[in-house]
Amino acid sequence: FPDSRTLSMDNLATATIRCLCADIVQKPNSGHPGAPLGMAAMAHVLFSKVMHFNPENPHWLNRDRFILSNGHASSLLYTMLYLSGYGIRAEELSTFRALNSRLAGHPENNLVPGVEVTTGPLGQGISNAVGMAMASRHLAARFNKADVKPVDHHVFVFCGDGCLEEGVSAEAASLAGHLGLGNLIVLWDDNHITIDGPTTISFTEDVLKRFEAYGWNTMAVANGSEDHDAIQRAVEAAKQVTDRPTLIRVSTVIGYGSKNAGTHKVHGSPLGEEDIAQLKTRFGLDAAKKFQVPAEVAQYYEAVKQAGIRSNQQWDALMQRYRAAYPAEAAELERLTSGQLPANWRAALPTFPAGKKEATRKLSEAVLNALAPALPELLGGSCDVTPSTCNYLKCSTDFQKGHYEGRNLRFGIREHAMVAILNGMAHYGAGLIPFGATFFVFSGYAMGAMRVAALSHARAIYVLTHDSIGVGEDGPTHQPVEVLTQLRALPNMLVVRPADGNETSGAYAAALEHHGPTAIVLSRQNVTCQAATSVEGVARGAYAIAGPAAGEKADLILIATGTEVTPCVEAAAALPNLKIRVVSAPCLELFRRQPMAYKQALLGGAPVLSVEAGLTAPWCLYSHCQLGVDTFGLSAPAEQVYDHFGLTAPKIAQKAARLAQLFHEQPLPQLPFVTATLLD
Repeated sequence: FPDSRTLSMDNLATATIRCLCADIVQKPNSGHPGAPLGMAAMAHVLFSKVMHFNPENPHWLNRDRFILSNGHASSLLYTMLYLSGYGIRAEELSTFRALNSRLAGHPENNLVPGVEVTTGPLGQGISNAVGMAMASRHLAARFNKADVKPVDHHVFVFCGDGCLEEGVSAEAASLAGHLGLGNLIVLWDDNHITIDGPTTISFTEDVLKRFEAYGWNTMAVANGSEDHDAIQRAVEAAKQVTDRPTLIRVSTVIGYGSKNAGTHKVHGSPLGEEDIAQLKTRFGLDAAKKFQVPAEVAQYYEAVKQAGIRSNQQWDALMQRYRAAYPAEAAELERLTSGQLPANWRAALPTFPAGKKEATRKLSEAVLNALAPALPELLGGSCDVTPSTCNYLKCSTDFQKGHYEGRNLRFGIREHAMVAILNGMAHYGAGLIPFGATFFVFSGYAMGAMRVAALSHARAIYVLTHDSIGVGEDGPTHQPVEVLTQLRALPNMLVVRPADGNETSGAYAAALEHHGPTAIVLSRQNVTCQAATSVEGVARGAYAIAGPAAGEKADLILIATGTEVTPCVEAAAALPNLKIRVVSAPCLELFRRQPMAYKQALLGGAPVLSVEAGLTAPWCLYSHCQLGVDTFGLSAPAEQVYDHFGLTAPKIAQKAARLAQLFHEQPLPQLPFVTATLLD
């Protein structure tokens, strides 16, 4: 076997990477060693010979981005960040998958600098990368000048067979090809293995031909586990193709060097101490040493780090010239990258007069177009339903190939990719705030990406219209009675269902200040703007808009969201003998954050009836009785469907009167939202 002192630096560094990955996975006896062993040469080439980055300034705007889409190979990413100097300590390598370790089982962007996005669910990372490439192209179109280009870098991706089998990657790749994103380079780890066995049992298409049909440049490397020069030549050639994204098929051997190399057995099981020992011996390292990094490799990667620091310094000098020549553009670019919203942006939020009747999707259009000139970081589009979702920014143009300055994104009929792309744009690191619109029922297609957005705190806005049984004649296939509950179940997700125009302004205000995703759920049918609704009320999640104020004596409390607020106000007016407080609750997540004293003042002391055209389960915490829809909807005119489910003003009033009478005669039980805190 070769002695480490006789190996070339590329081979020694790659051997070191492989053995570090094997040790990292072996320590917790949990993880995926196969892909890291196969992709080690790819990682070494990319990190040490191709990419520009500065570990001492991980948020440098003009760094090359790297996304590990096959996130189960996380030990490879952690190894590269460790060698490159991103602040992972040597002793941390033995904490992989341990409680409170920064080295999570799959990469999480909020734990370790250098992890750009959270990956693990296959297909998400490559789709995020499309969003990052779009963000880069957009900023370059806005800020680059002929003589100085502050935004000029690439987005690199590692992905596996599984990523390319997932539908979301197909949606995103199709759009990337249409847009000609030449700053996107994907290296496909073509190791011919999935968990079940060889890919021939289910995945035999010509992937390169498929991507060529999408409009991609395609290339191939025959020996990706060993041929460093071929990998580097392919990547450098891809960088010269500026009008198309590139997919490089890198043929590798999964588990390269291990006893089970080339089989599915090495995908998700640690190698074992015996196999790791022979692996180290085979690659010229000391079989007895754990987490070893030869001095030559450490020195080599220190030089890589210093080169990255110099690249950053050269860019800093470029920015000095840019500031001198283009001070206004420089100030705006620096504001964006700081993450600070423009001063006085709230002054752009419109207010709406009481009595105005309009659908909240149309009111959203008014809010978006009032905010867009004041917030140049706001951009987005829909999944081919813009005339219905009403989200076109009239102050800008379309984002298209060669016209990347536009702020109106055309996602086509690709809901899952849309949300994954928004995640990539949100995590790009330049303050962009993307939004995506579709019918509420079709958010189910995108739920996987929404979940990752919530986990990774991606500040993206989902404009979700046609929100309930109010869709009417389109029937239960298009009436999303359960989706509100699904989205509310996601930690870190704000779900805002505004009752009118003022609350729609409040919904956008909440979304812009939330460090995570926000779903704004909007109606197809008209609502009546109420006199007491406000942006400030939305910030509290729930607040009184009619009847006795919070803390004052009430006979009954009606709590509702969205389109059901108006009939609750009408129902209260139809019962003049009862003191009824009407509470609008546009965002339960924000309401949960309020002090207990406020929540008890608002909902305590009287029976509470909740009214919402969706599942009633979430309201059991906040009400004594619930009116809602616990079945699928019906195909009929909206007014008839609402009447069928008892959600019209007369039927709400009837139920409200009976509830008030019931609890006039017996003790009022404490609501679960109060008792749930007793054990805290």
